[in-house]
Order: sequence, then structure tokens, then C-alpha cells
Amino acid sequence: MSSSRLVRFEDMGKRDYKACWDYQESLFQRIVDRKLQKRLHPEAEENSENHLLFVEHPHVYTLGKSGDEKHLLLSEEQLKKVGASFYPINRGGDITYHGPGQIVGYPIFDLELFFTDIHLYLRFLEEAIILTLAEYGIVAGRIDGLTGVWLDEAHPIKARKIAALGVKCSRWVTLHGFAFNVHPDMQYFTNIIPCGISDKPVTSMEKELGYAPNFEEVKEKLKGHIQHLFGITFQS
Repeated sequence: MSSSRLVRFEDMGKRDYKACWDYQESLFQRIVDRKLQKRLHPEAEENSENHLLFVEHPHVYTLGKSGDEKHLLLSEEQLKKVGASFYPINRGGDITYHGPGQIVGYPIFDLELFFTDIHLYLRFLEEAIILTLAEYGIVAGRIDGLTGVWLDEAHPIKARKIAALGVKCSRWVTLHGFAFNVHPDMQYFTNIIPCGISDKPVTSMEKELGYAPNFEEVKEKLKGHIQHLFGITFQS
């Protein structure tokens, strides 16, 4: 396996959103800086770097750069009452929720070491979640023109989202990622118009299965599918 496909995996457990965002940004900048140095000094030894972070956040709403703040249905005072925070951030997409019981994944990949196709990158992330759900008997897919992973995607009235995606890519280095609903408190989604889509609800594995699957088991299955699809080797 080429060192370019080595990925440092970190399961960060429960971590404050802003602290994790700052950490992501530091990893992202380190990769970008190394790429710039390599272009200035092509004779230097290749020193590539990729990361995958899994994390659970305390209750938080994040708004992408193209999103509408009106899709947050709570005032600042109401946010405090429900114990949630709010951050406008630099990813694509609209508003979403992160909280306990949700796998949030942040791949910080130099796509020039994989493929320079952001759409394929998004499809691979979606596919990893689709394959994970299939292991629990949940059939999932995609909706044309919308990112994320959906159930009953062919039926407009029944379609519901189980995972949201929102990424940034600069100099072919990725930032942010996906939020996969395993068994979060679904009540928190009623405080927003998720991803700015008002006519399609959000769901979770717990809601679909009638029980909460083992969270650590789901993470391991998801990690394995990401590894296979991207052809990577994990290092701790």
C-alpha cells in the first residue's frame, strides 16, 4: 500500500463542536502547507497526510455558507433553553443538527492522492453509509440533485433523510463531512428546516429498526466501508 493512501483514524468520542472545528482546520492547513512546499521544492521527499475523524457533538446547529439563517427556528434564548449552540460555518449546504447518538465523520483527505472529483468523493461517502445500513436490513439510496442518504427515495411523499453531507474542498483537500443518524434525539430536528428541505422528514436507524443498534458496532462497519471504497489503510 502506497503511503499516499495511509489515513490516520481518530475516534474522538464526545467533543465540543468548536474545538473539533478548530482541530480540523489545523489538520487541513497543515496538509495545504505541505502541498505548497512540495510544489516549491519538488525534489523534497513526499510527506503526504490524510485523516478521518469520528466524533459525537453536544447539541449544535451548523449553517453552511449558502444556507438561510431563517431555517433555524429558534431564537438565541430558545437555543439556550434546549442546551444547543449555533455556528455559521464554511462548508457547503444549509442547516443541520449534530448531537449525541449521531456519527459525525470528518475526512480530511488530499484528493490528489485519490481522485480529483468532488462529486465522486461525495458519492463514496454516501455509498459507505448505504452499505452500512444494508447490513442492518435498511435499504437506502440517493435522490437526484440532493446530497445525503435517503430511505424510500423513489417515493416523494415517503422519502426521508438518514444522513446529511456538507463539505468544503480547497486545493483538493477536504474539510467537514457527514452526519449519520444512528439514535439521536430526533426532537432536535424539529427546531430547524433540515438542509433547507421542508417537505421531507429526517429519520434514524433507531426509528427505522424499532431499537437502537450498538453504536460502536455501527461505527466499525462504517469505517470498514470507507476503507474499502477509498482503498486506504488506517493508522492510529
